[in-house]
Amino acid sequence: MNRCYTYRPQGALAQSGKRPAKPAQKGKTLFGVLSLFFSIAAIAVLIAGGFFSLRDLKSNNTTNQKAAKLVYEANHNINHSVPSTIAPTKSTFDSYTVGASQPRYIFIPKLGVQAIVRPLGLTDSGQLEAPYNVYDTGWFSSSAKPGQPGAMVVDGHVSSWTTHGVFYGLKTLGAGDSIKVERGDSSQVEYKVVKTITYDANYVDMQAVLSPVDKSKPGLNLITCTGTVAPGTSEFNKRIVVFAAQE
Repeated sequence: MNRCYTYRPQGALAQSGKRPAKPAQKGKTLFGVLSLFFSIAAIAVLIAGGFFSLRDLKSNNTTNQKAAKLVYEANHNINHSVPSTIAPTKSTFDSYTVGASQPRYIFIPKLGVQAIVRPLGLTDSGQLEAPYNVYDTGWFSSSAKPGQPGAMVVDGHVSSWTTHGVFYGLKTLGAGDSIKVERGDSSQVEYKVVKTITYDANYVDMQAVLSPVDKSKPGLNLITCTGTVAPGTSEFNKRIVVFAAQE
């Protein structure tokens, strides 16, 4: 707390009998300078903080605007590199048809999943194609058909910028959980989860993914993204595979 000293002439001192006030000490003067310095520094930090907050807010707004633009393009059939987030209507779902032995729908009771299964292949870079809608699943058409020897491989999106994907809850499945696949002839094949494995995105064991978990039974292997989004990309750093065997 600052103190104020009033100047008194020597005559007044003789009359009052009081000693003159001592001049301010260097320590107090230094304290005042440091106080001013830190006050200015604090203001500078607040200004800088406001600048970076505004810059981050502008950056986030820009990112959100870009994401919204891509989603709009996908939903209006303009951009095929981004999955659509428009849920299939009941009419679209019910009218979907495939060959008699091919997978038509997939049902995962625990997750409340009832989804169309669309035949897909590989990208130009040799990766599994992803469905063009976050609510659909994709059957790798070079893998086994439902109920036939080998493993049927199905992939799906975990999420988009604006909504959860069909396989969002895949990581919650455990041994014994049921998965049903309906074929084009309306018959169903039931599978039970055996195990779940999480891989680094760059080190997925594709030989395991394409093989039945139980060699004596037809298999069904589901794959989707998990983990965290790699900085500077829209790609997750992990993949989760659910291995199931026919009942």
